Order: sequence, then C-alpha cells, then structure tokens
Amino acid sequence: MILIAAVVIFIWNKLPPSVVALSVALALYLTGVLTLHQTVAGFGDPLIIYIASLFVISEALDATGVTAFAGQQLMARTGTNPRSVVLALMLLVALLTAIISVNGSVAALVPVGVILATRIGKPPSKLLMPMAFAAHAGSLLTLLGSPINLFVSEFSQESGDRPFGFFEFALAGIPLVVGTFAMNLFLGPKVLPDRTPRDAPNDLSRYAELMAREYDLADDDAAVSYHQGLQEIVIPPRSSFIGEHVYVGMPMQGEDLFVMALRRGDAALENGQLQAGDVLVVRGGWSALDQHLAEPDVVNVAEPEQVRRQSGRFGPRTYLTLAIVVPMCVLLAAGVAPPAIIVLAAAVLLVGLKALSREQAQGAIQLPTLITIAGMIPLSTAIQTSGAADQISDRLVSAFGDSPRLLLIGVVVVVLILGQFISNLATALIVAPIAVAVAQNTHTSPLPMLMAIAVAAAAAFLTPVATPANLMIQEPAGYRFGDYWRLGLPNLIFFGLIAAFVVPVIWPF
Repeated sequence: MILIAAVVIFIWNKLPPSVVALSVALALYLTGVLTLHQTVAGFGDPLIIYIASLFVISEALDATGVTAFAGQQLMARTGTNPRSVVLALMLLVALLTAIISVNGSVAALVPVGVILATRIGKPPSKLLMPMAFAAHAGSLLTLLGSPINLFVSEFSQESGDRPFGFFEFALAGIPLVVGTFAMNLFLGPKVLPDRTPRDAPNDLSRYAELMAREYDLADDDAAVSYHQGLQEIVIPPRSSFIGEHVYVGMPMQGEDLFVMALRRGDAALENGQLQAGDVLVVRGGWSALDQHLAEPDVVNVAEPEQVRRQSGRFGPRTYLTLAIVVPMCVLLAAGVAPPAIIVLAAAVLLVGLKALSREQAQGAIQLPTLITIAGMIPLSTAIQTSGAADQISDRLVSAFGDSPRLLLIGVVVVVLILGQFISNLATALIVAPIAVAVAQNTHTSPLPMLMAIAVAAAAAFLTPVATPANLMIQEPAGYRFGDYWRLGLPNLIFFGLIAAFVVPVIWPF
C-alpha cells in the first residue's frame, strides 16, 4: 500500500519529491515494516556520498572554465550548417555527460545551445531537446553518467552477482548514442516547434568584445583573463554613491577596482558627479568584483561570476581541477576502490587544494535531490525485506510464464511508464528489487534485468518533469508540456527496444 501511495503521490506532483520520499520512509518505520536503522540507512548509503561528490566535481569543472572552454571550441568549429551544429552539440553533451552526469552537462550547455541557435538563425527549440535527449543517451557510456548506473552496479553485487565495469555500460550506450543522434537529426527538424523563448540565457562568452565596442575601450582595457575581469554596473535610485565625483581611470575600494568608462544616457563622460541611472564599467580582480559589487548600492548588468565562467579562460585552478578529475576517471575505470570513495576523495582534494571554494562546493550540493534518494532507499529495502518483491515476482511469473525475455519486457515497460512521471532514479530503486527477485525465481542472471532497468530509466523523454534536464530546457527553448512527446516517443521506443532485445544479447540470461 505504501508503494502504491508513493507512486500515486509522485504522479500527482503537488508535493516536493523530497517531502514524499521522507514521508515514505517515515510511514515504513511507523508501520513496523522497517527498523530505525533501516529507515535512516539511506542517508549513509554510498550512493548518497557518490552523488554529493559528483555535484562538487561538476561545479569545479564549470567554475574553473572547463565546460565553457569546451563550448567555445564547439562554437568555433561547427560552422553554420544546422545539422552539423546539432550533431556537434549532441556529441559534446554526450561526452560531457559520461563524466559529470546528465543534469550537470545540460545545465552547462544550455547557454551554448541558445547561442549556437542564434548564430545559425534557428530558434533554440530546434536544438535544446535533441541536446537533452543526447545527454540521456550519453549517460549510458560510463559508470559516472548517471547515479542509476552506480545503483544497479552495486545492487547487482549485493544480489550475489558481479558489479558492472566502468565502461561496460557503453556496450549498450554506444548503440543508444548513435541511434539517438540519427533520430534527433532527421526527426527533430520535422517535429519540434518553432518557438521564441521568453527568457533565454545571456551570451557572455564575448563580454569583453561587447564592452570594448559599446564603450570604445582599448582591447587591453576590456580584456577578460582568468584573474582579471570587468563589469557593467548601474547606479540605482537612493544609492549612497549618488553625488560622488568619479572620473575615468579612478581607483575604487582601495585600488582593487578601477573605473574604465562612465556613461549618462547616450553620452560618454570623462568625469562627473554620479546620478541615478549612470552606467559605469569597472575593472579589477574577480574576487574584488564579487566582493564590492554585490552590495545594494549598485546593480550588476551581468553577474561577475557568470561572466568569468563563460569566459572559458584557463588558469591554475583549471589545471588543478583537470589534474584531479582525470586520474579520478582512470581510478574509477580501473576499479581500484569503491566508486563512492574515489569520487569523494576527488571532491575533498578539489576543496582542500582550493580549486573550488568551500562556499561553491556547499552551494553545488543539491540537498532536495539527495534527500529524495535517501528517502527512497528505505522503500527499496522494504520491497526486498517485506516479501513484496517476491510476491510481485510470483505474479509476473504467473502472468508471463517462465520466459526470461517476456519477464524482461514486462519490467522494461513498467520502468518506461513510471519514469515519465516520477524520478527515474526513484523508479530504479522501486523496480530493481522486483527484477532481481524475478531473476532468482527463474534461476537466471540479474545482469540483463538490471542493465535493462538502467537503459529504460534513461528514456525519460515524454514530459518536462521526467528529469531535471528536461525541465532545464523548457523556458530557454519556449517548450510546452505537450512538445516533449513528439520527439520523445520515438526515442522512448528505441530505448525500449534496446533494453528488451539488445541488452539480453550482450548480457545473457
């Protein structure tokens, strides 16, 4: 009953998923299904450590300019052919997803997709959905691509079989990536709407060139580097700066910042007393810009942190980040230690060696996501320990007989349906114990069942609420709720076919 209630409330979508997950865990304890230790065990599960650490690593790659640099290289090489641009964007997001997960890669590349759409004269709605769907396919390239991958790998080991290898997911992932690319390239232009977004991300990758052109600055004065930047600010009404005398070249805040330009209306001034509405261009170190321009006495036209990130400039922290993340991937591939320990060590090194600040690391960790997962792990435990998995397994066997293939198809269909309305990780947590029980009842390997779950769970395409990545592209592309199924349904069918018919060939029963 608790399982059914949880699914219904998730689909109802009126309560935050984290509240639903915690309520499920609490209900399992109060009804005596789980002990206190089992109820709270999710918060200490290695999966939680792994995902939290991955948030930090994703933030480090973004904050130090790695993802912006990759996007700039893409924009410099794609040309103006729409199909070439879409293909290059899908390839980049798939490869990035293999390292930092779906949500991180899509969040990093949404501005790049919008900028590319503008440059080739196409609406973002033609680019962003293929990009997000390619990220879902790319999540099956490595163990890092999705938390679901780590979960099914660990669950396989807990059920008495072996874990999946770091690159083993690519045996299913590569066909998925190739098929998804082909489908999105040829179907996307035909079925996706032409929409103008209401609130698209700003292109800040050429901020320095814009400032030089707008305020007639020398290239050196407008240049953005890893250490130095410039910022456009407006003096608001009732600012304490009103009435102060400023001039171009004037040092501010103890010579941490310098005034590079002053404008009132359409007129450029060399000096004057500040009035409400005046615009200044200020240059200095990024830390000084962050510290002194965060106060309410000025209004930033663009946030300094976003300008710095989109500049794509490499510096010492960038190379330090790469020096930590690359060996992390090698160690994960080699399997020298549990994945949660390797990723946690990398996250600790990034903060400890100051590639990332403590505040940035803390801000990157998405607590609602972690709480949702930690709250759903007890439900997965309860399905196993209460006998529910065996009961459902017996009914499936009665309905489909002893045919492993038919039972696999049944599991895949359940995951495909549930994954459109509730978290795909929550879906995997619910269905995996049932799938393993089915494998045990039919005396077959759980590997094809669990890999099929991972593939089917990645096929969350039909609604914007299916995954955070789907939701991230909705506003920048101007999508409506009913737009997703047009391209999503063919992709979902393709993923379902791979899960049901290709997976058992690679991982036999």
